[in-house]
Amino acid sequence: MTDIEKNLREIRQRIEKAAEERAIDLIAVSKFKTIDDVRDALRAGQRVFGENRVQEARKKFVELRNEYPDLTLHLIGPLQTNKADEAVQVFDVIQTIDRPSLAEAVAKAIQKTGKTPRLYIEVNIGDEPQKAGVVEKELDSFIDFARSVCGLVISGLMCIPPQSENPEPYFHRMKTLADHYKMTHLSMGMSGDFEMALRCGATEVRVGTGIFGVRN
Repeated sequence: MTDIEKNLREIRQRIEKAAEERAIDLIAVSKFKTIDDVRDALRAGQRVFGENRVQEARKKFVELRNEYPDLTLHLIGPLQTNKADEAVQVFDVIQTIDRPSLAEAVAKAIQKTGKTPRLYIEVNIGDEPQKAGVVEKELDSFIDFARSVCGLVISGLMCIPPQSENPEPYFHRMKTLADHYKMTHLSMGMSGDFEMALRCGATEVRVGTGIFGVRN
């Protein structure tokens, strides 16, 4: 058994305990990892992966999809508008819709390609100027724009809380927002805090180093 397989077994056990029998999607964050690393995870039964970059995901997963047709791929990194067409074709889920121009570009890409990935809005829950995401005070108008003007089906929210602070109050706030907007998917929690995120109501957690080890 490889280290990745061992890590996956441990992470799944921790998720099962923290989630208290709720169904949770474990997203294995495979950015900067090799195809061999991903294969180890696939052999251990992992089928949901997260990538930050469109080009890297295409290069890594086109071949793997032929072998594992049940594989699901999430875009969890920032998306440029000029990459919207390719992202819609490559990914099953896009978690980082965060501005009107991107919402418009994704809507056009969906119409052009006929692909309909699941879409989430990235929330800048800590209102940090250096971070991507929609700040809370603008979330209402942005969701309305994405749905009413662009015709997008928005079914989830995602966030990355401030790194230097206790994430728990931010996770609780995200759960409140997800409930308010009737979002069925809530992506929050990473290797260091996913158990807390689950206790606060996350439906998906994004775990990279906990599975694949420290990135180069």
